[in-house]
Amino acid sequence: MSFILILMCLQLFTSRERSSVWGQSDIILPPHYAAFVNGIAVHSMDFDDTWHPATHPSGAVLPALLALAETLPSQPSGLDLLLAFNVGIEVQGRLMRFSKEAYNIPERFHPPSVVGVMGSAAASAKLLGLSPEQCIHALAIAASSAGAPLANAATQTKPLHIGNAARGGLEAARLAQIGLKGNPAILDLDRGLGVYYKDYSPSAMADSAVRAYKWILEDQDVAFKRIPAHLGMHWVVDAALAAREKLQNAVGKFDLSQIRHVTLRVPPSKYVNCPLPATEHQARHSFQFNACTALLDNKVTVASFGDAQIGRSALKELLGKVSLETPEDNLPSFDKMYCEVEIATHQGPSYTARCDTFYGHWRKPLTLKHLVDKFRVNASSVLCTVGVEGVIDVIGNIERVADCSILGSYLRMTSNQEHLDRMRIL
Repeated sequence: MSFILILMCLQLFTSRERSSVWGQSDIILPPHYAAFVNGIAVHSMDFDDTWHPATHPSGAVLPALLALAETLPSQPSGLDLLLAFNVGIEVQGRLMRFSKEAYNIPERFHPPSVVGVMGSAAASAKLLGLSPEQCIHALAIAASSAGAPLANAATQTKPLHIGNAARGGLEAARLAQIGLKGNPAILDLDRGLGVYYKDYSPSAMADSAVRAYKWILEDQDVAFKRIPAHLGMHWVVDAALAAREKLQNAVGKFDLSQIRHVTLRVPPSKYVNCPLPATEHQARHSFQFNACTALLDNKVTVASFGDAQIGRSALKELLGKVSLETPEDNLPSFDKMYCEVEIATHQGPSYTARCDTFYGHWRKPLTLKHLVDKFRVNASSVLCTVGVEGVIDVIGNIERVADCSILGSYLRMTSNQEHLDRMRIL
């Protein structure tokens, strides 16, 4: 039996199939490695979407699907791709709703490394057209690739969690396709997926719910970030900007010398309490850094996390004036938390502002224009104009796209010359 398993793995890992690395027209990799690299890219700046209960739902799913789609003998349609993507998101949402613990900001493991790999496996199984039995085994296999400690948050290793989830799910679906089996009860057992949640309590869908099925995304959208940082930073940035405006309106200008002390009232979360960040990854996970940057610059942008900005003396001076409080009513939940910023001045008055729902939260979503503008700015750093606009057009019309390989071709388009060469061939 062990010999058969080895043959299965050899069959998977020695395949000559190749998939694209986004923004790198001259690099192709085996599909599971392409999913890995593209998954890392998705989360490298902590700029990807976030859901509630807390996870990054898309990063583990989309890289696996696009890598897999390139290898299929018959290219899926845009609608096929969209359905598989939604399946991958749905599975993550259903699993996280089996635990009340999952509704809080995590403490022990990074959620995408657990439910993300399950979503990747489910989405890949859907795109491959696996049987129900094979899908069950794909999830069982994927569960053995799940998990990453939260201690690696705020480090360069954190983006690997998303890459591993994308790769592990894709590998699990392909192994199930060629006959590998796992424990079909993996989702029902405390020693299965239940090892990650202290209160994991799965339940079957009622017959009435099956007959009147409704996607979780129909009730709750995801959150789209405006700044490349941990989601909690968005509350504190909006509160800091509002407090800064109050101070400036009162005294006519903003000056660092006016500030005696800054108090941040935030939910308890140890891994985003980083008083003196020294690296960009620490800065992305620091309430203090993001609040102080907003106060100094009246904005937080991609450039805010560069070494020069992190190391400037004015920022370090202001960070030295910050204290952090965690009020009992401020719950560590992306659905219920708030952030409050109080600026105490040497002149006596204090200026306070509070954010309950930042712009980009599922309760206050970005406009389509702002979302597209964000993509355009970020993607243009690696793709040519034709590639950027092509992706926007394809995604906007995905349900009518007959062959989703066109999306991959735009994601590889790093220069306008490549577009001209492609048109000549056609």
